[in-house]
Amino acid sequence: MSSLYLWVKAFHIVFVASWFAGLFYLPRLFVNLAMVPPDSHAERERLLLMARKLYRFTSFLMVPALALGLWLWLGFGVSGGWLHAKLLLVLAVLGYHHACRSLLRRFESFSNQRSERWFRVFNESAVLLFAVIVVLVVVKPF
Repeated sequence: MSSLYLWVKAFHIVFVASWFAGLFYLPRLFVNLAMVPPDSHAERERLLLMARKLYRFTSFLMVPALALGLWLWLGFGVSGGWLHAKLLLVLAVLGYHHACRSLLRRFESFSNQRSERWFRVFNESAVLLFAVIVVLVVVKPF
């Protein structure tokens, strides 16, 4: 196993974990936004500012995570049936990331129709995606 492969793999893990940390916390901010009383403008604006900044930072972390993953796959020939399942789940994570942006825009335009309870469930789906991806990568069940 080459030293370069191990470095690429290590940084891929760091950026993926960082990206997911943002995806874990951003929907939590949505929970809080959904709970803000209509007359609490300062609290709403503070949470929106935090959500915007976190979304931008999370998007920034996503780029090297994906680039390093592609390098591992195409540059080092990482393969297997588990990888196909992982790639499908990565597409789901990209959809989740995009959905977060859409939900943020709804809060910004005062058009959110979802309850704080819905956002709590939405928040947990990122954890499930992360867990399944980690199991696929570590266990390589097929």
